[in-house]
Amino acid sequence: MSEPTTFTEGEFYEGHFDSRAYAKNFYSCPSGQADEKNFLTFVLRCLSRVFSAGKQSLSIESLGLNVLLFRDYFGTNVCFKGEHKGKLLIDVGSGPSIHSVLSACDHYDEIVLSDFASNNRREIEKWLKNQEGSLDWKPVLQYVCELDGKIPSKLEATLKQRVKKVLKCDVRLENPFDPHTLEPADCVITSLCLEAACKDIQTYCRALHGLTKLLGPGGLLVMIGVLGESFYKVDEQLFSCLRLSQDNIKEVLSGLGLSIHEFTILPAADRQNNAVSDFEAIFHLVARKPSE
Repeated sequence: MSEPTTFTEGEFYEGHFDSRAYAKNFYSCPSGQADEKNFLTFVLRCLSRVFSAGKQSLSIESLGLNVLLFRDYFGTNVCFKGEHKGKLLIDVGSGPSIHSVLSACDHYDEIVLSDFASNNRREIEKWLKNQEGSLDWKPVLQYVCELDGKIPSKLEATLKQRVKKVLKCDVRLENPFDPHTLEPADCVITSLCLEAACKDIQTYCRALHGLTKLLGPGGLLVMIGVLGESFYKVDEQLFSCLRLSQDNIKEVLSGLGLSIHEFTILPAADRQNNAVSDFEAIFHLVARKPSE
């Protein structure tokens, strides 16, 4: 499968991204898209490790996957056990999905979800308002609740109550939420957004700089992304992806003054038989902005 000849930036998403097909293909069950094997399971379990204050303490080993944990940043495994709390959490590039904030939503008073594409924002709004035909997140909600020791109906109600805004964002801008100016966040989450939005490493660096400016002193940055990917496919539509390496990401974050507390990588299980993407690995990282 060849990558698109022209990088598919945000404007392309506005006219070509099928939100419902994307959700159905990649998020209809906790195991995710069949060709991508344990992709979604890895993501949900990593996020649970960072934020869950439930009875299950998820160490890296308990992920049950062939992961590589880079220990050079901190020496030992880090299990945060839900210690991160605050007023504001911002999810940058939510797509049509709410999965990135499920484990975190109990720990922040206000949540902002966001995306460039208007159809993605509409799908989130429909779900928040319980409108007929909204996307079904019950299987993913149930899985996260099993990890975190929570009750699905209560978690859903908490999330819907704490999401205060669903905004357009463009990570290519110095302020991704222009013309809005958000108060400094205690946590910023971004999942599979920057590599899909940024056509080159210079744009990626500027985008990460913009995300760090959203954080208050001591704020937490949680990232989910892919390494070595050039494309992914929603039904028959191809979308570009910026090929990133672990070193690319480390260098950018270090240059911005963030300390990396955890960088976990899951290598792709079966690249030869993956018809929907060509990623080499999934990564999850946790970094912190310096306190002033």
